[in-house]
Amino acid sequence: MTEPSPIPNLIGQIQALAPAGFAIAMHLRFTSAIYMFETYPAAWLEEYAQNGFLMRDPTIRWGSNHQGTIAWSELAADDDTGLFARAAAHGLRHGLTVSLHRGGSRSIGGLARADRPFTAEEHAALEARMSELHDATASGVPLPPSLAVEFGRMGVHFTQR
Repeated sequence: MTEPSPIPNLIGQIQALAPAGFAIAMHLRFTSAIYMFETYPAAWLEEYAQNGFLMRDPTIRWGSNHQGTIAWSELAADDDTGLFARAAAHGLRHGLTVSLHRGGSRSIGGLARADRPFTAEEHAALEARMSELHDATASGVPLPPSLAVEFGRMGVHFTQR
């Protein structure tokens, strides 16, 4: 009997800690992720894409060059596009970026709350869950359709290449 995947449980834990939403890119190769998990509001994802924010996003710049966690408020001086104010207008008022680089692969997550900044304990918990998710998806093999269905039930938009 096949052991159930830990991925939905990890995504559920991340979802509980980042109730305003998240975008998690697992195993990035240049600007493309093998797996993408998103719960940000659709209107924000559309605005982000239409304005080409990916290449100008201070959280992506930081995550591409560092490991660990950082609050979005610590990156405010690098926000020359007004991205954080625009995100806040969609309920993404307090954010956190997690960046991991292991086994020749980088994963970056942007996670948000509307009500308050993330605590130090939440930084640690989200970094740990992201680390587990990074390891659980390290093979890079396509995830089965049943998991995509489960993510959909969880309100998580999932893509894989």
